[in-house]
Amino acid sequence: MNKLKITTAVAAIAFASSVFAQDMPGKGVTVEPIKGNPANAWFQHMVVQLGLEALGYEVEETREADFPAMHLAVASGDASYTVNHWQPLHNQFFDKSGGDAVMVREHAVITGAGQGFYIDKKTAEAHGITSIAQLSDPAVAGLFDSDGDGKANLSGCNPGWGCELKIEDHIDNLDLRDTVHHDQGSYFAIMADTITRYNEGASILYYTWTPNWISDVLVPGTDVVQIGVQSTEEAMDVGFAINDVYVVANKEFMEDNPAAAAFLNTVEIPISAVNAAQVKLRDGEDTVEDFRRHAEDWVAANQSQFDAWVAEAAKAAQ
Repeated sequence: MNKLKITTAVAAIAFASSVFAQDMPGKGVTVEPIKGNPANAWFQHMVVQLGLEALGYEVEETREADFPAMHLAVASGDASYTVNHWQPLHNQFFDKSGGDAVMVREHAVITGAGQGFYIDKKTAEAHGITSIAQLSDPAVAGLFDSDGDGKANLSGCNPGWGCELKIEDHIDNLDLRDTVHHDQGSYFAIMADTITRYNEGASILYYTWTPNWISDVLVPGTDVVQIGVQSTEEAMDVGFAINDVYVVANKEFMEDNPAAAAFLNTVEIPISAVNAAQVKLRDGEDTVEDFRRHAEDWVAANQSQFDAWVAEAAKAAQ
C-alpha cells in the first residue's frame, strides 16, 4: 500500500471514530437514576433509560426511595436524576432539598396527572353524596365504616408520598377528624382490600391518582364517582391540583453531560401511554424486565420521534 493510500485509510478511520464519538457522547459515563417507591413510575424511567443508552450512557439499575429521600439523593449527587417529581405536589421536597441551587427542574415529561377522592356510585346516588365534607355527619361517615369503629375508612396515601399531607389537611380543614380515619400503609395492598369490598357490595371511599391502574378496575362513571372537598351545582372543587410529572436532575450532572441534559429536557410521554402501561402492571407484568419491554414497545411504536430526540441530544454534545 502506498503512502497516499495509508494516509487516506488512517484519515477514514479517524473520521469514523469521530462520528462514532459524536453519536455516542455518553460513552464511558455512568448514570444513576432513582424513583419513588410506587411501581407505576417504572414506565417513564425505562423510556428515559432507553434514550440515554442510545446516547452511549451506562445506566445503572434504578434505585427506589421515599420521595423526600429521592429528592435529597438527586440534590446531593448520590443519584443523577428522577422522572418522578410531581409539580406542585412535591414542591416542598424540591425546596427543602436545595431547590434550583443544586437541581434542574425544567421539563415535564408527563402532563395532566389528576388526583382526588372517589366513592362507589351506588352509595353516592342513594345518599346524594358529592363532597367528602358531607362525611362530617356521623351517619354519612358510617356508610363507609369497614372496621366497626364508627368512622369512615378512607383508603389513602402512603407516608412520604406527599399526597398524604394534602389529605390530612382536608381532614383537618373540613373538621373530619372525628368521623374519618385515613387508612395508610401499603397503598396497593389497601386498595386491593377496597376493591374486594366493592365487589362484595360494600360502600367504599378512597384516594387515587392518574396515571394509575386503579381507574381501570374501579371505572369512574360506571363503578365509582369522584367527589370534591366542596361541591355546588355549578362546580366541584376536587381538592387537589392537576400535576405534571417533571424530570429533576442533579445540576452538576446536567452541566457535565449536555447530551443527557438535552434528552431529559426533550422527551415527552402521553398520559394515555402511561395509563396503558399501568393496565399491564395490574395484570401481573410487574418485573423490571416487563417494565423495560413495555418501554421498548412504546419506543418502537414511536420510533421516528424517539430517534429525533436522540439525534438532537447527540448534537448538544458537539
